[in-house]
Amino acid sequence: MNQKLLIYSALILSLNSFAQKKAIKLFDTNLSHFEKWNGVPHETVKNLPEGTYQSTNVHNGTPLGLNNDIKNVFTIITENNQPVLKITGEIYGGLTTKASFENYHLSVMFKWGDKKWEPRLNAKRDSGILYHCYGEHGRFWKTWKTSLEYQVQESDIGDFIPISGNTATPNVGGPKVEIRGDFSKIKKFDPKSNIYSDGSGYIQASMEPDAPHGQWNHLEIYVIGNDAVHIVNGHIVMVVENAINPETGKPLTSGQIQIQSEAAECYYKDLTITPIKKFPKNIRKNVKFK
Repeated sequence: MNQKLLIYSALILSLNSFAQKKAIKLFDTNLSHFEKWNGVPHETVKNLPEGTYQSTNVHNGTPLGLNNDIKNVFTIITENNQPVLKITGEIYGGLTTKASFENYHLSVMFKWGDKKWEPRLNAKRDSGILYHCYGEHGRFWKTWKTSLEYQVQESDIGDFIPISGNTATPNVGGPKVEIRGDFSKIKKFDPKSNIYSDGSGYIQASMEPDAPHGQWNHLEIYVIGNDAVHIVNGHIVMVVENAINPETGKPLTSGQIQIQSEAAECYYKDLTITPIKKFPKNIRKNVKFK
């Protein structure tokens, strides 16, 4: 069986599993459920083909593009006889599911590695899980799709960022915090607040129950319609409500999943997507949706 037929068969199998309400295991040795996109290499990246565009501004310029992972940013290694996704972080990029999903429970284990790269050598280690992804690759910073982000950053796991114009309205409360960068103010999710975000900007999680560096964290996203719940190590840390596609003005209820490479070495394993019809009891008991 040739490689294209293998990939096609794996994709059909995953779609059939989703239709039958079974959990889909997305990591295999060939990453057959995914396609790779690599953005603009920083000027410090070595051993690239002659003529490759490089820059200190990795948000602009000519990206490496689709399935051109010449530095092996995204690979599968084996630990304890199971596949583990290793992301070197050396070049900004996204590992994107070929299929789109709606009404699901995403579960994955995650831990940090040690290496860091420009342009974030002196910043927190950063990655992220983008969901409800749509549109062409590289719409945002020549790297990621339009999406909603479950932030995976040191001391900031489970934070929420609407990427490239999407909007959603988590409850927010507490003081705003001035920061540098693209997000001038941070708001914090407060499940007891009756104040809702205006739909834009970076929203901090209500707590930070991260495991120590190098230890595994259990990350989960529950999605029903255009609402989502972020869970870190069993704790509800963010509720995202009323996600809207700004291009259509309609609810944003489905899309691809994209895992970021963002200048930090990290590892993911046991990634599953399970179809659901409603939020589980523990969420319905503890979350009051608008």
